[in-house]
Amino acid sequence: MPIAFLSTLLHLYLAWRLLPAWSGWPVMTVALAAVLAASALVMPLAMWSRRLRSPRRAMVLAWAGFTFLGLFSSLLVLTLLRDVVLAFAALAATVLAMPLDTLSLRSGQAATLGAVAATLWGLWNARRTAAVVDVEVPIAGLPPSLHGFTIAQISDIHVGPTIRGDYLQAIVDAVNRLGADVVAVTGDLVDGGVQDLAAHVAPLAALRSRHGTFFVTGNHEYYSGAAAWIAELRRLGVQVLLNEHVLLRQGDATVVLAGVTDHGAHHFDPAQRSDPQAAVAGAPPDAAVRVLLAHQPRSAEEAERAGFQLQLSGHTHGGQFWPWNHFVRLQQPYTAGLHRLRGLWIYVSRGTGYWGPPKRFGAPSEITQLRLVPGGQR
Repeated sequence: MPIAFLSTLLHLYLAWRLLPAWSGWPVMTVALAAVLAASALVMPLAMWSRRLRSPRRAMVLAWAGFTFLGLFSSLLVLTLLRDVVLAFAALAATVLAMPLDTLSLRSGQAATLGAVAATLWGLWNARRTAAVVDVEVPIAGLPPSLHGFTIAQISDIHVGPTIRGDYLQAIVDAVNRLGADVVAVTGDLVDGGVQDLAAHVAPLAALRSRHGTFFVTGNHEYYSGAAAWIAELRRLGVQVLLNEHVLLRQGDATVVLAGVTDHGAHHFDPAQRSDPQAAVAGAPPDAAVRVLLAHQPRSAEEAERAGFQLQLSGHTHGGQFWPWNHFVRLQQPYTAGLHRLRGLWIYVSRGTGYWGPPKRFGAPSEITQLRLVPGGQR
């Protein structure tokens, strides 16, 4: 009820601020009023869509609610920005005796159309199969047998209310075309329980690479029953790394590939506290490269102290859509791309799927192909 009440208030604010801008366009006025009314009603209901007995009805309600949520977010942000501009313009008009009617009219129309355009573009961008992003990571003293060693990283797919098996299958096909040495899945694979989503996650069993597929938990696995998902992924042939490592031998060189549980896993299971030191314990000191899979970028400080040279993370979605990309850095040290922390490289994926609204605007999804190359400093 509090969510529904807040949703109603905010939608009434949008109606109050935007409908007058379309007073000369009756059709647009009615259409915008209908959209705002539907959004206010359906958006809160989508949060309870999983409780419906009919899977089809639950999916339709989730699609409608999350799509409206994406539109509502852009409408609210643009309307608030418009009101700030109008406030300053009103002050200037008082001083300079300038008319405000035209600015108020045009800015209201621009905010509405801008939000619709961003939502439609974001929907297309979210639903397309993620593009491959090539990244070279220079490693000092890299043995010749590891020159060009490739890791295909996918992250934050969020199989759930609007992402199903066909979406994941397209990602798997794209990854397999890369012919990578390793496939890394850096968490937040699912939004829902094994009993509901096992069939939609099954395509992961078809991932192919020289050394196999490795997975670390994200925060959403713990919301969805981490223990059951760990068992299911292992059944599919995916190796789950829980504060542990494996040794990958290629030619005369060894790669230590480690994985930690999500940075906040201990809030759900004290036994699964994220621990990069434990993940690398017992690894040969003469290994050529040490790579850590860690869902959240903020594991980087501990990873650097543990002696890793490369950390692969996700979690941020790159902000997913504007303007939230500017706020991610308040919670995480890195938002997207390749970064350096003393002796550690950190790569943060923008994610291969999306969460909540089917919308990506200014932060496209990605399948990352990371290639180790010689160079850099120890």
